[in-house]
Amino acid sequence: MYSPNEHPPTDSLAENNLQPFFVLHKASKSSESTAISLGKPSKIRLDSSPKVSLNNEHKSENLKMEAFQCVWSKIESKIKDVLRSINADVFDEIGRWVRESFNEICSCRGPVDPSKSSLPYPFVHNGGLVKKLFTALVFTKNIETVDDILTFAELGLNLKSRGCYVANISSLDFSTKNGIGGCLRAFLRQLLIVDIEAADVSLLASWYSEHGKYEKPVVVIIEDLERCSGVLLSDFINMLSEWSVKIPIILIAGVATSADAPRNVLTSRALQYLSTSIFFLKCPAERLDAIIEAVLVKNCASFTVGHKVATFLRNYFLRQDGTVTSFVRALKMALVQQLSIEPLSFLLKLLVDEGDSKRSWYEDLANLPDELIKHSFELPSYRKYSVHRNNHVELNARSLGHGLSELQRLQELWRSRLMCLHEAGRYHKVALLDLYMEALDPELYNSRLSNHGCDRDKSFLSNNDELFKLQKAEVTNQVIRKIRDLPAAKLSQLLKSWERLTKGTIEVHEKIMELQSQMISEDVKSHKAELTDISKRHINRRCLNVEKDECTSNEKAVTLAGQMIRDTMQPIECIPFHELICFKDVDNLQSALAGDPRRRIQIDLLNFYKILKCGCCSNSGGTLSPSMHDTSIMYTLAQEHGDLINLHDWFQSFKASISSSGKKGLKKLASPKKRKENTYSQNNSDALFQARFCRAVMELQITGLLRMPSKRCPDYVQRVAFGV
Repeated sequence: MYSPNEHPPTDSLAENNLQPFFVLHKASKSSESTAISLGKPSKIRLDSSPKVSLNNEHKSENLKMEAFQCVWSKIESKIKDVLRSINADVFDEIGRWVRESFNEICSCRGPVDPSKSSLPYPFVHNGGLVKKLFTALVFTKNIETVDDILTFAELGLNLKSRGCYVANISSLDFSTKNGIGGCLRAFLRQLLIVDIEAADVSLLASWYSEHGKYEKPVVVIIEDLERCSGVLLSDFINMLSEWSVKIPIILIAGVATSADAPRNVLTSRALQYLSTSIFFLKCPAERLDAIIEAVLVKNCASFTVGHKVATFLRNYFLRQDGTVTSFVRALKMALVQQLSIEPLSFLLKLLVDEGDSKRSWYEDLANLPDELIKHSFELPSYRKYSVHRNNHVELNARSLGHGLSELQRLQELWRSRLMCLHEAGRYHKVALLDLYMEALDPELYNSRLSNHGCDRDKSFLSNNDELFKLQKAEVTNQVIRKIRDLPAAKLSQLLKSWERLTKGTIEVHEKIMELQSQMISEDVKSHKAELTDISKRHINRRCLNVEKDECTSNEKAVTLAGQMIRDTMQPIECIPFHELICFKDVDNLQSALAGDPRRRIQIDLLNFYKILKCGCCSNSGGTLSPSMHDTSIMYTLAQEHGDLINLHDWFQSFKASISSSGKKGLKKLASPKKRKENTYSQNNSDALFQARFCRAVMELQITGLLRMPSKRCPDYVQRVAFGV
């Protein structure tokens, strides 16, 4: 999606930028007049000539690029904030532990003597802390390594902001290949900020003895203890323990499995130097719930996904061992696919801007071409919606603007209702992801409407209600059913949460306020009864009345929840114009994530002129042209052979194709007896042909389309990936 003159946006979530694979070619002289000049700016003409569609297409691509940068930057920023905040409590706890450990080290340290700063084993007041290394074991709860890197990088920044010297050391530094010197150099390089050849801790001691540095601890973070070489890590700990007082070094190690991991990795000598404390990070499911709430439920960037895509994203997350980074990558790919498929998807930028500045977008929509406006009203969601409308609506930019406003309003209602369910599910530890999947399902919503139309007198949920069986919304029904069992105090808290979440919805808000006032009046009555009723009989009667009132309040809360879901919880796929902001093509997403690079390269090699839109190759009628790229010519010629390709015949065909004489070259090759003696220029030309041929063969080998000849067939190569 990136143009050649633009730099793609950076991605700090350990993912490469998504760029297409182009096959370049040499333009022939005859095509110079028709080629597009990259140096001169092109003028946009609003007429119906073929150039107009090309210019409009370029303009649309630029708008989509701007929309991608705007929307994804907002999503990415929100994800970073979520991952930072979800570990904030644990990071604060670790920060307090680091400060307490440092204070304990300082309390036993004797007077500082700069002349002896490069010697280990300083004099201490309390000999019990000599060679003790304060160590925090941070359990990541099976978070994948790619997530560990980001988590511990954030932890390092958090500790630096608290006034600590921090060095993040990867498990790769503790490999047998690097040795103890490699991990020491990686450790010292981050603190001394210079490249050093000598791996000696005394250099760190000299640096730390400088004025002012005694007020800060030195924190060493090892991302994954279990991936380190046990021998090297044990030697590293033994070395640090010798300086544990003179240099207040505090160790933080990530552990993925159990508390027995240090005992399984380290030697007994290294273990006796560790004074361990244990901390726990949030599990991957909790991290995913937080991302879904911030990005997809609260709709921070107006982009969303359909039910099938959401199901695929959840399964993709589970298949990748709960890796949040893989989920983020899949979400980014879904956004790219949405912008590639839908012509009006660049309106996402307008929706994001409108959400920030609250300005009207009608002026921007009015500048859209008529064919795009017409396309929006031909979407399946609007056709289905317009069938049920009796009045005629003029199809113009203003109508599209009203439709987008209604889309956002209904999405806001859906979000608030889902969060109301989630608040009720918190009391029973129901995951937001499960509720989110059911709330997105259009089939459940349609069955709810059809069943409600057949029997409007039934409540949303009851023990003998067939509607409960037909809906198949197990998690949603479970949450609503559990509302009946909530005690009065928790029900009151739940209603307060509903009041906050439904603010702006007058009808539902009033019903919640009415139910709250009813519960308050019941509490007042029960309190008065407590003061007036003295006899045991009256007390028992009062208790029965209170239980009956509580039952009535819970039933009313259940009924209210059912009405909110049935009347206003409309999934995105049931709203007109949802195709503009909602990605639903799960097959394309799966293909893009799984990847089929060989097939993609084959298509680009055979149909590259469709991507570049050049006239010199597309007008050739499928025949080879000297202006084509050498690799494209080679691969096209390879399609004429079987599995095994004779190198000599392949080279002769390639030479004939790139020769300016074309057919004459073929005739010369057909009658080798008539060839004259080779001159210097002919030798030079043959050498150039051979060099280009070898380079093209190498490129095909690198892309995985060819296999080098075996010992049995030295004059042949084998095609690994067959034609598409």
